[in-house]
Amino acid sequence: MSIPFLKVQGAGNDFLLIDALGENAHLNEIDWSGLAPRICDRHFGVGADGILIAQDTDVAEARMVIVNADGSDGEMCGNGFRCFTKYLIERAGIMPTDGALAIETGAGVLHADLSNATSELVDRVRVDMGRAWLQADEVPVIHEGPAPILHHTVEVDGRRFDLTCVSMGNPHAVWFTEDEVDDFPLTEIGPLIETHPDFPRKTNVEIVNVLARDHLKMRVWERGVGITLACGSGACAVLVAARLRGLCDASAIVSLPGGDLEIAWDGLDDLSASVYMTGPASFSYEGQLDAHLLGVT
Repeated sequence: MSIPFLKVQGAGNDFLLIDALGENAHLNEIDWSGLAPRICDRHFGVGADGILIAQDTDVAEARMVIVNADGSDGEMCGNGFRCFTKYLIERAGIMPTDGALAIETGAGVLHADLSNATSELVDRVRVDMGRAWLQADEVPVIHEGPAPILHHTVEVDGRRFDLTCVSMGNPHAVWFTEDEVDDFPLTEIGPLIETHPDFPRKTNVEIVNVLARDHLKMRVWERGVGITLACGSGACAVLVAARLRGLCDASAIVSLPGGDLEIAWDGLDDLSASVYMTGPASFSYEGQLDAHLLGVT
């Protein structure tokens, strides 16, 4: 037996997408968490930042399950969400209602805005990412003091980092610096902050330069993955953190190594306001996973 997959990417954040909808529901019985480290390995496998699995659900048009490259669960991924939306429309034939598509995620039911789409081909998606979660137990982070958590200090590798903590359905620790983010040793510092005991479920780590009030530049160490070219939920967390600290306006371009994302959040007067993300989604290629070689029966 072979298992078809589609390789997708959004701003360089890449995934294997597995269709387990309808008659393919038997694919949900596969231990994707156990297989992910092998499949996602860029030397011995296909290579990806994670696996997206399309499942049936009663609460939305489809359910997006995320398995990180290390096999851990991912609650939400903005870049993956856009690619998932593109797949549902172009390949699964699930069309938006009134210009929107509802998709269940680990962060709840979120909506893709496709009102400006001119055809059934999708190359750019605007996503309502829902609210930013700002309480310590929501992130989660062990922190004493009021929310939002604008300043949370951790010490790793002999350095102190002043972090702003935000959840977009998954945890983020954002560090603003005047040092050039391209020169920062993220490979060494990222995993130390990710696994710091102040973060009970670990955390994604973003380092940010404020280039202008409408332009931020970031790099990311993704929880359970490592350095990636982009992180949609991370870009949203960065915009929220910058807005809360008075460093940017209500919308900004967030530049990542894989490309630019447009993020908007006008939530200073209403912290429950949705964060919106707009960015690209692309298919790379199709392939087949050999179930026998993977040990799948």
